[in-house]
Amino acid sequence: MTPPFQRFLDDQREPVYRFLVAAVGRDGADDCFQETFLAALRAYPDLRPDSNVRAWVLTIAQHKATDHHRARARAPVPVAEVEPTGVTTPPPLPDDEMWDAVRSLPPRQRAAILLRYAGVRHRRVDTLLPM
Repeated sequence: MTPPFQRFLDDQREPVYRFLVAAVGRDGADDCFQETFLAALRAYPDLRPDSNVRAWVLTIAQHKATDHHRARARAPVPVAEVEPTGVTTPPPLPDDEMWDAVRSLPPRQRAAILLRYAGVRHRRVDTLLPM
């Protein structure tokens, strides 16, 4: 039979908290601890009587630590000041021999080259490099 949840919490709080401090650090351990025991409270009524409750709650804690790391990886990184970005100068245009080779390509391939290297957008490409 599973013990009352309060006794379970009293017995498991120290090992779970130590595990979370090691896994996510002191800053994130408190939040992960609360999330772990909230999840355990929700699932506790369905726990089998012969379950290893320490392994079960540490598994939940591991999942919460993983969630914590994933959330931190997606979080924006604050910066003191945004660096100004300037307009870069375009690379020099290639020689006429290369553009002759581009003109000899089929229309779709020619369009892909123009869109990639010449930055031509929203225009009919056929009018730019006639055959």
